[in-house]
Amino acid sequence: MLGFLLRLLPFWVREPLLIAVGSVLGVRIMYLAVRDHDRVAAGLGVVFLVFTAIRVYGVIRALRARRNPSPTASADGAAVDAAAQPQAQAETGPRPRPDTPEKDHNAWSQAVAAVAVFGALGAALWVAPRFMPSDDNTPQPASCSGAAHEELPKAYKHTPQPVTGEELCKALNRPDLAKLLGTPGETATTVSSTNNTAPLTDGKVAQPEAEVTFDTYTVNVSATYNKLSIDQYVKLMKYGDEQDVKTLTVLGRPAVLSSDHTMKLEINLGSGGSGGPVEQGPLARTLTVALDRKDRGGYCDITVWSTSGALPNDSVLLNIAEKVLPKIPERHVR
Repeated sequence: MLGFLLRLLPFWVREPLLIAVGSVLGVRIMYLAVRDHDRVAAGLGVVFLVFTAIRVYGVIRALRARRNPSPTASADGAAVDAAAQPQAQAETGPRPRPDTPEKDHNAWSQAVAAVAVFGALGAALWVAPRFMPSDDNTPQPASCSGAAHEELPKAYKHTPQPVTGEELCKALNRPDLAKLLGTPGETATTVSSTNNTAPLTDGKVAQPEAEVTFDTYTVNVSATYNKLSIDQYVKLMKYGDEQDVKTLTVLGRPAVLSSDHTMKLEINLGSGGSGGPVEQGPLARTLTVALDRKDRGGYCDITVWSTSGALPNDSVLLNIAEKVLPKIPERHVR
C-alpha cells in the first residue's frame, strides 16, 4: 500500500520525502547502534544511509539535467521543419522551445496531499499501540488490598491519629522498594495489610501492619500503639532471645536493631489433619523506632527476612525507615 502511494507521487515530491525519512531513520539507528554496541542495528543504519545517498545522487542528476537540457531534435529535423513552415512561424510568432519544462499546475496540491498522507500514516503508527492489545507479559507489581474496606476495631477509635493497615501498605509498597532492598530487578509478588490489635491486650491496643513479598526478601511494617518506650523495650530484650542488639537514632527518634527467628507453621489440608508443630523459621532483622521523638510510648517495627536465611545490611532497614516513617503521624500522648 505504501509503495503504491509512493509511485503515485511526482518525482519532486517523492524523492525529498524519501531522503528526509531515510536520513532521520539512518542517523537514529546508527546512534542507537553505537550506544548499545549492536552490530545488526549498525548494518541496518548503513543500509538506510546508503539508500538516502543514492536518492540524493538521483536528485542532483535530475537538477543538473533540468538546468542544462540536451537538444532533443537533430539538425536535419530542425532544418526540414524550418523550411516547411516559414510562413506559419511568421504569423503565429516564435514556437516554444522543445526543452522548456511544462508547468505543473497541480504541484502544490500534490505536495500537500503527500504531506497529508505521510502525516496520517505517522499518526496511525503513533496511536495504534494505545488501542491495540499489548503483548507485554511482564508481571505487574501487586497492589495494596485486604484492609481497604475492613471495619476498624474499637482500639483504633480510642487511639489518637492511628495509622491504618492500608496507609502502612501504601507507605511500604513503594516503586523503589526492591531497589532499596538491593534487588532492583524484582517485582512484588504478594502485598497485604491488616488492621490488627496487639496480642495479649484483649483488643485494646491497635497494631496495624503491612507486608510486601519479593522473590528474595519479605518486608513487614507494623505500628504498635501501646505505652512501651524504646528504652523499656531494650531492657526487655535482655531477657529474650534477640540477637545482635544495637541502639541508635533514626530521624531524631530512639531506635533499636535486633535479630530473631520467625515462626514456621505447616498446615496439612489433606486427610483432615491439623498440621505439624510450630517450627523455627529463618532469621529476621528488625528495626524498632519510637512513634515520637520524646519516646512517650508506642513504636514502629520494620522487619526483613528471606526463606534462604540471608539478611540485607542494616543500612537497608535504615533506608526503608527513612521512606516509611514520614508517612506515619507522630504520636501525641494525652
